Amino acid sequence: VQANGTYRADWPVVGGMHVYNVNGRLGAKNDVVTSALSAAGALLADGDYRHSYPHSWRSHAKLIYRCTPQWFIPMDKSPPQNGEGDHAAWHIGGAAGPGAHSGNDARTFANGAGAQSLRPSTIARAIVPLPEGGEDQTLRALALTAIENTRWVPERAQNRITAMVAGRPDWLISRQRAWGVPITLFVDRRTGEYLRDPAVDARIVAAVRAGGADAWYTTDPAHFLGPERDPADYERIGDILDVWFDSGCTYAFTLEDRYGAGTRASLYLEGSDQHRGWFQSSLLESCGTRGHAPYEAVLTHGFALDAAGKKMSKSVGNTVDPLAVVNSEGADILRLWVASTNYFDDVRIGKEVLGGQADVYRKLRNTFRYLLGSLDGWSEAERLPVAEMPELERWVLHRVAEIDAELRVHAANFDFNPYMVALNSFANSDLSAFYFDIRKDSLYCDAPASPKRRACRTVLDTLFHALTKWLAPVLVFTADEVWRTRFPQAGSVHLEEWADHSGWRDEALGQRWNRLRVLRRAVTEAIEPKRKNKLLGSSNEAAIRINFAKPDIEVVASTGSFEELCIVASIEEDATIQPSTAGVSDTTLTLVIAEATNLPRCERCRRYLPDVAPATQLCTRCTDVLALTEVAA
Repeated sequence: VQANGTYRADWPVVGGMHVYNVNGRLGAKNDVVTSALSAAGALLADGDYRHSYPHSWRSHAKLIYRCTPQWFIPMDKSPPQNGEGDHAAWHIGGAAGPGAHSGNDARTFANGAGAQSLRPSTIARAIVPLPEGGEDQTLRALALTAIENTRWVPERAQNRITAMVAGRPDWLISRQRAWGVPITLFVDRRTGEYLRDPAVDARIVAAVRAGGADAWYTTDPAHFLGPERDPADYERIGDILDVWFDSGCTYAFTLEDRYGAGTRASLYLEGSDQHRGWFQSSLLESCGTRGHAPYEAVLTHGFALDAAGKKMSKSVGNTVDPLAVVNSEGADILRLWVASTNYFDDVRIGKEVLGGQADVYRKLRNTFRYLLGSLDGWSEAERLPVAEMPELERWVLHRVAEIDAELRVHAANFDFNPYMVALNSFANSDLSAFYFDIRKDSLYCDAPASPKRRACRTVLDTLFHALTKWLAPVLVFTADEVWRTRFPQAGSVHLEEWADHSGWRDEALGQRWNRLRVLRRAVTEAIEPKRKNKLLGSSNEAAIRINFAKPDIEVVASTGSFEELCIVASIEEDATIQPSTAGVSDTTLTLVIAEATNLPRCERCRRYLPDVAPATQLCTRCTDVLALTEVAA
């Protein structure tokens, strides 16, 4: 079958005819084959048959296989040395003989005079010499060694690309298209060898540099060949380079042109299908020319499926347009969704999924709003040394150190799903539902110079810096907006670095406060039924009686005020409480009963306290703070 889709003219029966016009049923316009069989008495029957022959997945046009000349780079031949001792190119050659085949991607070629063999090309020669020792290694061996020396995320990706490289045929680098980067070679029509002449190569390079790749097609071949050669003796190759060959060389100009020869990318990342595409072409080109991979690490991810778990397809109409999501939800919502998935595998996306991420985003944004509001007017003069802080603040700093260490591990592994899980849990559970809830009383009601309030604001400043920088890689725009809101004269948060928080770790303190949170939860669980039955309003109205387990007595004493920690009116130890009468008991038999308090309420801080003066309806603390305010005024 010739390039125009017709059989060669010298073939019997079908010679000169198009391949699509010869296979009709007997009596049809295209019954060439069936008529010939019938005339020879060899037609048993004819009928329609639904087959699965190849077709274009884009246009759905039917296709046929045909043998064509192609260009290959061998995987298992060591590069020869030229006369000057430098390494010559790996050969680019054609598979020999009708029916010969180099593998799934390769195509054979032959003509009436027999098979041709295409020897080393200027393409390959231009990307070599190899590093020292290259003559003892095949391209396959170099590539397999480079795979071993590269970090693959997830680890299973290494097995996949290793199997592909180990079992792949010779490297096919040519395509027959009307567009693309041309293979700028001349082939001697008499010998079948391609022309190797530095002067010709120089003229080709100059023409392409001046006029782009099209100069190969628009320039008279005589200009390239020079006066000493007859253009009639040479065929100008019209094939193009495989587009993966084009993309495989991007490291040369994105990295080496900017940062110097030999510079490797810290990370390549793309979909898992690129093991046979970009990852592999980059690997082979760099190994063939540099002796190593162009990357230090490779991350592969799955694909986005629709909400039903089906592959997205324009023809089906189930695609989700990222730009539409950005316009309606914002880019950070889309980034948050990606970071919150196990993107090493295929993931689903739809309105409900994005709606859940919008809720997560709203909570994180509210955390930033709380920090910005609580830090209004902050100055370094307020900062309190860690050693002078209450245990609660030191516990928060301990948690910052713990989270920081955990996030660094996840970031190093490019594993952002547990990264975001840890951050969301810290922001919602440790901060919003615990620390912020407890310390809002001190922030709103304590004197500005009080050590407790200064300690709280110091910790809030630390939390602001930590959270903004931790979330910056994911909530790119939000983190920068928050940072510039507080520091309008500063640069972008993306120019900042993470601080070292490891010095704040205190495992004993962490264990003690883990237990305190369990006890606080027991108190809260005892209050909830009373609130549900309208016997209590807020937890501030609750008077708590607890039969502490012995180990907990000392733990509770370390807080200074367990009432403040539980946000209740009073807590009394009562050893008479039995399991049958307790509202809640935890696994260590700490028993809790919640009742309504009889204490008066301070009209300023809204707490029920024994020191509220009947005349002013203010507690001692609030009276003192108001007095300081009057003096300052």
